Amino acid sequence: MHCPFCNAEDTKVIDSRLAADGAQVRRRRQCVQCQERFTTFEVIEAVMPRIIKSNGRIEPYDNQKLRRSIQLPLQKRPIASDRIEAMISRIEKQLRQLGEREVKSQVVGEIVIRELRQLDDVAYVRFASVYRNFQDIEAFQQLLVSLSDDVAKAEIREKLQDLSQKTAKPSAGI
Repeated sequence: MHCPFCNAEDTKVIDSRLAADGAQVRRRRQCVQCQERFTTFEVIEAVMPRIIKSNGRIEPYDNQKLRRSIQLPLQKRPIASDRIEAMISRIEKQLRQLGEREVKSQVVGEIVIRELRQLDDVAYVRFASVYRNFQDIEAFQQLLVSLSDDVAKAEIREKLQDLSQKTAKPSAGI
């Protein structure tokens, strides 16, 4: 590591600590020549797979393109930016965990649609309407029906859990 003050090539590490929840290593360094101290951050260089478009063209992964495609359906939705960033990180992690050098864009789309469904129903419907390329109102209605069915099932499960917790309370003094 070159010293930023005198450009000497020899520096020594004085202290190392984890930073950014373990995603970085913060190193405090000192130049052997001029004795100045400075800080560096070390991060993993994650290799993302290339994306195979539907027309067969292969493109490098573009974080900004993913970010724009997610932010568009989330416009004017009450979702905190840290939740959006966490979702983008999860999507990228899933892509890396596939272990493939090239991934079809449809796979990326399916991962995004699953994540949006968990984050916000309206954003999910907005994204799905473009991604699934609905040709008629019936296909769109089917999506809404399946979404409302899932919501209804979740509400029923929640009520059953509440009921089972109320009836499972141990009786005192028996």
